[in-house]
Amino acid sequence: MVYVDKTAQVYNLAEEGKYFFLSRPRRFGKSLLLSTLQAYFEGKKHLFEGLAIECLETEWNTYPVLHLDLNAKPFTKLQDLYDLLNAQLYIYEQQYESVAIDTSIEGRFRALIRAAKLKTGRNVVVLVDEYDKPMLQAIGNEALQTDFRNALKAFYGVLKSADGDLQFAMLTGVTKFSKVSVFSDLNNLKDISMSLHYHDICGITEKELHATFDAEVEKLAQANEQTKEEAYLELQRRYDGYHFCGNSMGLYNPFSLLWTLSEQHYGSYWFSTGTPTYLVELMKEVNLNPADLTGYEAGASELDCIQVKVDNPIAVLYQSGYLTIKEYNPEFNVYVLDYPNEEVKEGFHYLTKYVER
Repeated sequence: MVYVDKTAQVYNLAEEGKYFFLSRPRRFGKSLLLSTLQAYFEGKKHLFEGLAIECLETEWNTYPVLHLDLNAKPFTKLQDLYDLLNAQLYIYEQQYESVAIDTSIEGRFRALIRAAKLKTGRNVVVLVDEYDKPMLQAIGNEALQTDFRNALKAFYGVLKSADGDLQFAMLTGVTKFSKVSVFSDLNNLKDISMSLHYHDICGITEKELHATFDAEVEKLAQANEQTKEEAYLELQRRYDGYHFCGNSMGLYNPFSLLWTLSEQHYGSYWFSTGTPTYLVELMKEVNLNPADLTGYEAGASELDCIQVKVDNPIAVLYQSGYLTIKEYNPEFNVYVLDYPNEEVKEGFHYLTKYVER
């Protein structure tokens, strides 16, 4: 087993602030990041032996952690969201003996945070994985998306009213909806999606690939009758090239990279897991020519978030990982976009032909 050590950045997050948001494409390591944060805040020092954070952290305090995952089921109606949140809240309510007078989902969430603090004597950590999945699945259905937005706005708004009882909170997702929708009450949420300090908190850098997987690349080269140098170049061409801020180093898609090294075969592993329904539906609505996407120039505001009524595919394609930053002009704050690598380019062209049919 191997582990690419990102724990120094985990420590920096915990030291730097309180509320964070991170947008990354699917299968890019967001869930692993949150589980690492959970283990850290639960004080499980033994899991971090030999990693950077072992030398950085001196106290290893234990905090109650509420880890909510919205990726656990499809959402076709509002009740699906309530059922999922109800099931996950119930488990923690039993653990912390929480009884809410206000039995709404947001009322129970607020009471649970308070009960966890009272029972443990420590502030609470809240981690939310795939915060945006209900709204993404409702793209094209404005009424349902409005229902999801109102419910999630009230639910996530609890984090502001519970500020005095919270130690840390982080929400992750594929997309970032505009602040006037889900996060309008969370004006203290720090978005690190395009931060240079955290651009590689998910994904694998060229340096990490060479330092951690050199033996596996050697085996890959042998299996494909290549030199090791040729194998590194092939990996770079197929799976590297993701940039989440201007003038940053490229990142490898960890999912495709790890599957390639495991199977010793170059394949389209990320695309083979399926294209999100929301992207297919969006592409059906717009007249999108793949040739127009290469070299597309976008302002920072165009990439920063998407509106509740999604009518511009560029921000969605960027945040979903189908486009990435290739160049950045700081004078005019303009980003030049393109496909990150051959895997995405080939898959996207196939997808557009499928949608046209």
